[in-house]
Amino acid sequence: MPDRELYIGLMSGTSADSIDAVLADLSDGQHRLLATFSCEIADLKNDIHELATPGPNEISRMGQLDRELGIRFANAVNTLLHRESINSSQVIAVGSHGQTIRHLPPERGNNIHPFTLQIGDPNTIAHLTGITTVADFRRRDIALGGQGAPLTPLFHRAAFEKPGTPRVIINIGGIANITLLYGDGVSSPLGYDTGPGNGLMDSWILQCLGEAYDDNGQWASEGRVIHPLLEQFLKTPYLLKSPPKSTGRELFNPKWLSQQLIRFGDSMEPADLQATLLEFTAQTISASVRKSHKPIAEAYLCGGGANNGALVSRISALLEPIQVSTTEALGILPGWVEGMAFAWLAQQTLAGKPGNEPTVTGASTASVLGAIHPA
Repeated sequence: MPDRELYIGLMSGTSADSIDAVLADLSDGQHRLLATFSCEIADLKNDIHELATPGPNEISRMGQLDRELGIRFANAVNTLLHRESINSSQVIAVGSHGQTIRHLPPERGNNIHPFTLQIGDPNTIAHLTGITTVADFRRRDIALGGQGAPLTPLFHRAAFEKPGTPRVIINIGGIANITLLYGDGVSSPLGYDTGPGNGLMDSWILQCLGEAYDDNGQWASEGRVIHPLLEQFLKTPYLLKSPPKSTGRELFNPKWLSQQLIRFGDSMEPADLQATLLEFTAQTISASVRKSHKPIAEAYLCGGGANNGALVSRISALLEPIQVSTTEALGILPGWVEGMAFAWLAQQTLAGKPGNEPTVTGASTASVLGAIHPA
């Protein structure tokens, strides 16, 4: 169809489980999800996570991983197009989030330069796909004094806002974030990282059972919440900060968890800790929604955490009487919302339109984001 505006969005999140690719039609202000493809990158997960903290030979390891991920991203695009019988010439651009390996946003009293770094070489993607690739979306916002995250709220507003209905979009990846959409025609969207999403639970079940994730929260459901430990978790300074704020695996990681457990010894049941981590995620998300300066009528979940039935049930209970559903009810399956967001951000960049929201990130101004790598 000649009137379609086809874009591809690529996403690999904090959990580093997979590369997600979406094919979207963004013509006429619409957000049509046409096709998807996902491929695991389990063999790269340790390498990715090891680069989240300082270590030996970082530049060489990063350079190799940057190229390898660029190839994997390109392969995901080409596989998606092959399956859908779409020629690369029909796609306007690829929007690639890349794989975050370090995120150190502005911090009061800290005299180091804030920075964020995503890898997955966009030059390689553009070359191997033959499609103009837009990437490196976050660093312009950092340069403008912002957090560089989250960047999805403007897309959430474009795709999900409903006049007269205040909503919250809750994205649960390795880290969780929210977007508050007031629907009043006046207020800008608000949003920030609330704290851990699936990341800590994934790390714990991998350590104890060798499983990549807790399927439907089944293991957590077998345990009991350790309330003194939960209370300690909830005192984490990041949670007490006012937005704009963002975080990542640099804070909420296995080392952080080990430090939290020191005074509790080895007597606790592993499933009880999993239950406590699930409750920690649910409470930090729900508390953030409750802090909205206007009442929220509807909540919509997206990201991998939307598939965790135990977590969804707990969030729903904590948010009552707010109606809780997933973004499937709004037309986009929850696992593909972030991929759609970066396809949309590529469109914004090529059109010379802003991709960030200063009320969300704290940047000094709205700006066009990303770097364009021609085919």
